[in-house]
Amino acid sequence: MQLSTRGRYAVMAMVDLATQNGGACECGPVCLAEIAARQQLSLSYLEQLFGKLRRAGLVSSARGPGGGYRLARSAEGIAIADIVAAVDEPIRATRCEMGSGGCLGSGAAGAEGERCQTHDLWVELGRQIALFLEGVSLADVVNGQVRGRAVPVPAQDAPSIAAE
Repeated sequence: MQLSTRGRYAVMAMVDLATQNGGACECGPVCLAEIAARQQLSLSYLEQLFGKLRRAGLVSSARGPGGGYRLARSAEGIAIADIVAAVDEPIRATRCEMGSGGCLGSGAAGAEGERCQTHDLWVELGRQIALFLEGVSLADVVNGQVRGRAVPVPAQDAPSIAAE
């Protein structure tokens, strides 16, 4: 499972922005060219992403000399899932969608609407990823508080065979 470049770059840029605007520092707006240089990202690509991030209310912009971008709300109040969603990045671990041909059963004659055997596995994986990203804030990433956040799912007891 890999997040596309759009989602990864948006998160990288927002972490950079939060780092520059973080803490007690009341720094001014951050220029996208500075973020692009630090993160080794395309400036034109960042401009597209930040337009979406601004429309989603995650960043605010100031034009003119000394202009740039700031977080529109606190880093604690921005979930990584919000960033990914703002750049229209779907969080899915499967290509299984009705009519897409992603499920093996959907391509067979008379099998329209059937799901492949692994459909539920991939859907649940996508949900776990979404839940994880919803639970991690931009501040968590900036402060290095992500490691160890993945939580194991309790194993279900195997059915016991009772002697009758």
